[in-house]
Amino acid sequence: MKNRLIGAVAAATLALAASGCGSTGSGGDTITYAIWDEAQRPAMEQIADKFETANPGTTVEIQLTPNAQYWTKLQTSMSGGNGPDVFWMNGAQFGLYASEGQLAPLDDQGIDQSKYPASLTELYTYEGKLYGAPKDFDTIGLWYNKKLFAEAGVPEPTADWTWQDTREAAKKLTRGDTKGFVAPAYTQENIYTAIPQAGGEVISSDHKKSGYGSPEALAGIEYLLGFIADGSSPTAQQMADTEPETMFTSGQVAMGYFASYAALPFSQSQVGNDINVAPLPKGPTGNQSVIHGLGNVANAKSKNLPMAKKFAAFASSAEAAELQATTGTVIPAYTGTAEKWVQSMPQYRLQTFVDAVPGAVPYPISTRRAEWSKLEADTFLQIWSGAVPADQGLRQLATGMQAKLDAEQR
Repeated sequence: MKNRLIGAVAAATLALAASGCGSTGSGGDTITYAIWDEAQRPAMEQIADKFETANPGTTVEIQLTPNAQYWTKLQTSMSGGNGPDVFWMNGAQFGLYASEGQLAPLDDQGIDQSKYPASLTELYTYEGKLYGAPKDFDTIGLWYNKKLFAEAGVPEPTADWTWQDTREAAKKLTRGDTKGFVAPAYTQENIYTAIPQAGGEVISSDHKKSGYGSPEALAGIEYLLGFIADGSSPTAQQMADTEPETMFTSGQVAMGYFASYAALPFSQSQVGNDINVAPLPKGPTGNQSVIHGLGNVANAKSKNLPMAKKFAAFASSAEAAELQATTGTVIPAYTGTAEKWVQSMPQYRLQTFVDAVPGAVPYPISTRRAEWSKLEADTFLQIWSGAVPADQGLRQLATGMQAKLDAEQR
């Protein structure tokens, strides 16, 4: 799910380290389950109901906190000894929580790891143990407004589109108050796709080296900035004032890179009948998408640890995946259930997101990713605003990030 550049939490290390010992969780026969997406609440409630039926006397209490406050609240509750029993985890935060002993291993829950994409089980494995049961996954596609394309006389995107095709179409689609493309400093949707497509990497496969200082990384960033420079994308300030998703769903922009989890809210928007999705355009080395996904994790200090671990595994099971798929909220991580998600909104070419998996690149992580995420946030804000040239900013980011990565190895 969402891993936005802005709002990265760098102070998490101190909060988690301070939590040390003591039991947390709800106690009694209640399991608390922390999530952050209102759109997924109905599916999560159905999953909770199924678990309660199979485990008489147990109640699952869903705790919803908006994404913007989720991690801060979680850190505070965990350090205070009253964190949730089970909660959503993402790749950006996993290494920190696992390394601080906040999560319980799930290897004893009978989870068949072959039923999930290897990139996700690897994402939630720490020192050889599985701590997160893969819940869902997301890839990126080119969402576009068919109506705006038709009005501008521009053919709709195809699987053969290149970066150049996208740039040229964006210029033609920019008319009056409408922009052709929206190019925010989003890491997951934009930066983590453009850099691999240019032949670069954000972090090495062994998670020890920053890739931001490479010519390929610069090429990926310059591709994105080019839309702003030629006026076919809103400015950085405009995208700060109005969310890019809102710009798209209000018809202010004709296309942009958005994730698979945007399908449901997009379908419910005023442009829901006017949009569709195509594969990402090809860069110099291909049209790779980044792949990410959530995991269900159990609080190591839960007062109901056996039941917490059992629910974490169940919430990522085939039965739970079926419920997620049919409601259209996200692509379930469990093998064989994605097709039902695709069928949940037949008006869109959602198979695009599933087809992106084989060539997808892993979401960039390291144990203390939260620390260098702050560097990313600061750097890309400066680059997108024009305060710092892209090449200079990326060199500085690479140096700062490398220092953080080197510190992890000591």
